[in-house]
Amino acid sequence: MRIKSIHLALLAGGIAVSSSLWAAGSSPAMLSNTCGGCHGTNGASVGPSMPTLGGQPAEYIVDTMKQFKSGERPSTIMGRLAKAYSDEDIKAMGEFFAAKKFVRHPQPVDASKVAKGKKVHEQNCGKCHEKGGRESDDGGVLAGQWKEYLQITMNEFQSKARPMPSKMAKKLEALSQEDLDALINFYASQR
Repeated sequence: MRIKSIHLALLAGGIAVSSSLWAAGSSPAMLSNTCGGCHGTNGASVGPSMPTLGGQPAEYIVDTMKQFKSGERPSTIMGRLAKAYSDEDIKAMGEFFAAKKFVRHPQPVDASKVAKGKKVHEQNCGKCHEKGGRESDDGGVLAGQWKEYLQITMNEFQSKARPMPSKMAKKLEALSQEDLDALINFYASQR
């Protein structure tokens, strides 16, 4: 009888503790861990088609996740994943990734395209994507992103599959494919 009472007490205590843990909610780190499979630990992407999230402005991550959630931004998987998060979860994840370091990976680039891309950046993109694309209030960090990811993004913008700010649309329309390729090489070259 005494052992049965001890088991019941342990069971009741376990239920009380586990229910209080559930009520506490998920931490930003725990929420963000689900992103690691594609975007790398702490948002440091190691795959060429996945953007690095660590070090991105929180507002940019929040806006992007909300666009995925609403269907405004095209996706294969992100739209479905984003629907599982509340606005509070998304805000917590944005702040978590914004506090991390942006990790740049060496990748092959064409030096002549990098030089041209730097000029294209300075003439067309530097106002919003400051310090060579290392900073941006509302547009995300471009310097050091994977070349393949940048190409996918530009293709989405050009095909109008992905909405972009009107100030960017005017600039993008004026650029040739050669200019865009140079710009991508410039951003990818940043260490």
